[in-house]
Amino acid sequence: MDFAVILKAVNDFVWGPFMLVLLVGTGVFLTIRLNFLPWRNLGFALKSIFKDPDKEGMGSREGDITPFQSLMTALAATIGTGNIVGVATAMVMGGPGAIVWMWISALFGLSTKYAESVLAVKYREMNADGEMVGGPMYAMKNGFKYKKLGAVMATLFAVFAVLASFGIGNMTQANSIADALNSTFKIPNIVTGVVITTLALVVLVGGIKSIGKVCEKVVPFMAVLYFACGIGVIIINAKHIPDGLAQIFGMAFSVKAVAGGVGGNIIATMLSAMRWGVARGVFSNEAGLGSAPIAAAAAKTDYPSRQGYINMTGTFFDTLVVCSVTGLVIASSGVLGMKDASGELITGVNLTIKAFESALGPMGSYLVSIGIMLFAFSTILGWEYYGEKSLEFLVRSTKMNRIYRVLFSFITFVGATRTLQIVWDFSDTMNGLMAIPNLICLLMLSNVVAEECFDFQKEVKKK
Repeated sequence: MDFAVILKAVNDFVWGPFMLVLLVGTGVFLTIRLNFLPWRNLGFALKSIFKDPDKEGMGSREGDITPFQSLMTALAATIGTGNIVGVATAMVMGGPGAIVWMWISALFGLSTKYAESVLAVKYREMNADGEMVGGPMYAMKNGFKYKKLGAVMATLFAVFAVLASFGIGNMTQANSIADALNSTFKIPNIVTGVVITTLALVVLVGGIKSIGKVCEKVVPFMAVLYFACGIGVIIINAKHIPDGLAQIFGMAFSVKAVAGGVGGNIIATMLSAMRWGVARGVFSNEAGLGSAPIAAAAAKTDYPSRQGYINMTGTFFDTLVVCSVTGLVIASSGVLGMKDASGELITGVNLTIKAFESALGPMGSYLVSIGIMLFAFSTILGWEYYGEKSLEFLVRSTKMNRIYRVLFSFITFVGATRTLQIVWDFSDTMNGLMAIPNLICLLMLSNVVAEECFDFQKEVKKK
């Protein structure tokens, strides 16, 4: 049995039903344990995003970047090709109803993202350079009563995060950019690789403050641009919306196999809709994987819960807004279930392009390509920070940070110019393995999260 076969077996388990149940189950447990406060306080969370802590007089605030920059850095890593490609794949493999299960997983993911961000801020430390560092590895190290167990789990998480950063957070994103620009604008991959590497170097060498400043400008721009174009397509195809919504909700809860899409080519059951919807939803918004809290730990804030609420809106924007737009664009376009010249179902980015072209013509492919370029590059920036802080935790020093930033930047060139499927599959597995120690941590420290949540409620009521 070769390595690729073994890797596929491990990957199928990591992203299989057991893991998906654990991810959603943890979200359900935390939602109930926190008395549904993450849901009830969503309005407070959304309003808190744009508040400047220096102007609000929030008291003592340690941190390196503003709460908004922290959220944008987390969103930069979260909003990626999954919002364009992953949604389309879920709707082909799990039927239109997969969108409903993406929404459901995201609702419970709000509580998960809140909890992991609270723990990241509560147990963060200051490193040798005077920067605040945190995340699941520090929560395990500083929060567990059994220090040896905490140390082992923290080390495993950090190792998985470093390995995942080079694949999911770097090479796959760079390759997506190169492919999109080559197919749409005929730009050679090597040229794209040089440009991406140069831009990454310029931004990443400056560390989290540089990343935060870039992300607070790029992320809102790309999200608003994609959202506006998507809404435009939905409005143009408005007459197909009722039928699209009927298929979305009808196929989401159908116990028996139901046919949908063009010519009934998409056949799915509730189980397949659930599996693909939850999997793509979690893969997109990263709730429970433990990556986003690393950015939350760098924020200037007076209460762990305040940043927890701000960072949980990342799941709201990623899945309930951006992924929903992609899903509704596809559902209203009438292209779901179409086949290519070889008789295969059109899926992934090609399906999303077809959907946008149904209303905007050739301009649709340009917009999707630009969207992929911005989404993927911002993911590279966010994941560099995750990998850097995980490496810093492992070597217990900041001396490797600059070397890692330069190496990470040059790896983007490899990703843009080479197709290394086995490397991507390996990093995909590492990405999923991050969730196991993180979810155990969330369950073991759920009482700590609840205490922080209930104590902060008096601050929420003041607003």
